[in-house]
This record gives sequence, C-alpha cells and structure tokens, in this order.
Amino acid sequence: MGCPPWTLTRSGGWQRTAGESVAVVAASLVLGGATSFAQGLLPDPLRPLANSVSGWTLLTALIIWLLHERTAPSAVFGAVSFGCLVLGYTAVSALRGFTYHPLFFGVVGVIAGPLVGVAAWLRERRRRAALGAALLGGIALGECAYGLVRISATTGRFYWTVIGVVGLVLVGVTLWRRVDGARDVALGAGLTAIVAAVFFLAYGVGV
Repeated sequence: MGCPPWTLTRSGGWQRTAGESVAVVAASLVLGGATSFAQGLLPDPLRPLANSVSGWTLLTALIIWLLHERTAPSAVFGAVSFGCLVLGYTAVSALRGFTYHPLFFGVVGVIAGPLVGVAAWLRERRRRAALGAALLGGIALGECAYGLVRISATTGRFYWTVIGVVGLVLVGVTLWRRVDGARDVALGAGLTAIVAAVFFLAYGVGV
C-alpha cells in the first residue's frame, strides 16, 4: 500500500516551509549587507533609506509579499527577515571597518517584524486589507514624523517626506480600492494614526 495522502501533504508542507525559511534568511542577509554599501552610494537625500526602519520595513514587506504565505507563517517570516536584515547590515559594516551595534534595531525587528509580516493581508479585502495597510502605513508615517521633527537638520527632509507620502498613498489606495464599508475604512484610518503615534514616541525613546 502507498503512503496515505495526508502524509504526502504534511511532508510537502514542511519542505515548502523549510525552503521558504532558507530563502527568507538568505535574501534578508544579502539585502541587509547591500544596504551597508548603499549608504556610500546613494545620494545624500536618499541615504536614510539604507539605515532606517522604513527602509528595512519596505524590504521585509517585499519579501513577505512574494511568498504568498498565510498569516502565521508571514508573521514569523517578518520577524526573521527584519532580524536578518539587521545582522547582514552589521556583518558587512564590520567587514568594511565600521562599528554598528545591532541591539536596538534587532529589538525593533522582533517587535515590528511580525507586524510587517501582515503585508500578506494587502492581497485580501475588507478588514484585513485595512489592518495590513494601517500597520505598514503607520510605520512609514511614524518614521516620517520622527525624521522631520527630530533629525531633519542632519539628514535633510527629502527622504522623510517621500516615505510619508508613500505611507499615505498605501493607506489611501488600499482603503479606496480594497475596503468596503465606512466602519472598516474608519478602522484603517484610525489604526494608521495610532501606529504612527506609537512609533514616533517609542522610536524617540529608543534612539
């Protein structure tokens, strides 16, 4: 007799998860290392992209988006990806002779990574789409506010303004095209504001 169908399904599921895990770790380490080089190559107005929460959030969200996974694996992969981006950046910076302490951004990755993982929800509709857009858009807007208020004197305003516009467009387009009902629209808009405010306050304390 052959193996029961459930055995094959379970085996295939574990193989897929293992393969995705390796891909997430490898891609994140490489991209994190690349951001270290990018700091010296990008023009000054875009340089914060290579070493900011929003920059690494965009990379993590892109990786999660490409996996087409469910919510729970996406949340785990989000934390793993963000953490590996930080480790990749730290390792390459050390090889280039620069000292970088990954503790703060490593903690940020553990906390924010699972939230970034819900980028997978942007493929859905109604409430989940609203929540996914609010979490990602709120991070972008929170760092936009922090950058403009706290560090624009040394970094300029261009990048922080751009990332804020990206966050607003993401939330606005998602609520317009993928969310039905005033209650879910209000939920998405309200949560965006809350995430942005929490990010601004927490980031200001941690940095």
